[in-house]
Amino acid sequence: MSCCRFLSSAPLSAQPIVTISSNKKLLSHKTTRLQHIPPSSYSPPATNHSTKSSIIPMDSAPKTQEPTFDFLTKKPYVPPSWATNLSPLPSYIFSLGHLPTPIHKWNLPNLPKNTEVYLKRDDLSGMQLSGNKVRKLEFLLAEAVAQGADCIITIGGIQSNHCRATAVAAKYLNLDCYLILRTSKALVDEDPGLTGNLLVERLVGAHIDLVSKEEYANVGSVALTNTLKEKLLSEGRKPYVIPVGGSNSLGTWGYIEAIREIKEQLEKGNGDLAFDDIVSACGSGATVAGLSIGSWLSDLGAKVRAYCVCDDPEYFYEYTQGLLDGLQAGVNSRDIVDIQNAKGLGYAMNTAEELAFVKQIAQSTGVVLDPVYSGKAAYGMMKDMSENPAKWEGRKVLFIHTGGLLGLFDKTEQMASLVGNWRRMDIHESIPRKEGTGKMF
Repeated sequence: MSCCRFLSSAPLSAQPIVTISSNKKLLSHKTTRLQHIPPSSYSPPATNHSTKSSIIPMDSAPKTQEPTFDFLTKKPYVPPSWATNLSPLPSYIFSLGHLPTPIHKWNLPNLPKNTEVYLKRDDLSGMQLSGNKVRKLEFLLAEAVAQGADCIITIGGIQSNHCRATAVAAKYLNLDCYLILRTSKALVDEDPGLTGNLLVERLVGAHIDLVSKEEYANVGSVALTNTLKEKLLSEGRKPYVIPVGGSNSLGTWGYIEAIREIKEQLEKGNGDLAFDDIVSACGSGATVAGLSIGSWLSDLGAKVRAYCVCDDPEYFYEYTQGLLDGLQAGVNSRDIVDIQNAKGLGYAMNTAEELAFVKQIAQSTGVVLDPVYSGKAAYGMMKDMSENPAKWEGRKVLFIHTGGLLGLFDKTEQMASLVGNWRRMDIHESIPRKEGTGKMF
């Protein structure tokens, strides 16, 4: 059975959308005073105020209290009670995301019997259409600021969502950003252009170093970032290095927090909904590690299913294990996550069928998936549901939409034949015409 058959047979049924949202703060303690960044190299100078007199005239109007804004503030971090045995615990978190992100019913057509799929909209998390990377950066940039960094180094593919999110977040905090981007050998000496993520990175002033895929494979991301770090140190800078995808043990806390957020959203709902499965793409590891250890430690009880879009499941079981060991979690990765291969032709490479799937999902549900991460993960999930319906029957599934919309702009040539729904409007000659009737501005 073709894995796209489910999209082309029965029409999408019009079911009501169930929305779960929460205004509850992520921090669980009763009162936390927000701590704004003190003036330094990474914050704008404070406004000078006159101090000539502290006496307020009797007839002066009372001053209204200045509102306290949560976004772009540094706060002490209090972990969920069920995660306090992990170590080390982060000390601070920076509010960078638009959280909580919504959850709603995803009316995918032709699901197995009594199966329901819900969508966690982390594509709406902020940082210029960032996705899952924002949650990791909330912890990573808090550590960078605490260490007195004046610039950030990170690395990824030429259309890396993580690199774009890091460039934007760094600039929000007045930090310079240095990106090492992997491209083809034929293009490594050429201007990388302004497509998709590159446009945003270059607009916010990120410094871009290009390396070929061959150099990346032979040298490795750690050595490449360390080389740039040493260069910047020699120039008197204070760089902070973020690994590929923000995926280290500290970055894993982003999706431990996401589990707390999901639990709070469920508690705010009607109380009848519980998820049997959580499904996500896996591209660098920390998102899946955080979801898995969070679901395992808490009472959420959902089985985490990951679809890897590069390397292979064995690699990610081992890498996830390293992240868990870095948190002293005391659990085997294979016991808390099921990882399946959804790489297809390779990282950021798509078959015509995968791109057709992305287009059909957008057309039938209004949800736009990126072709590199969530598109492949959803494709893998729906293919499994089609081939093994009994495995999914009656289950309630939460799919994590990890974002990456800008990656679609790198696929426009491949997708052009799929979106040919346009024509010149036919205006009959009998319709009156008079110059100047239609004002354009």
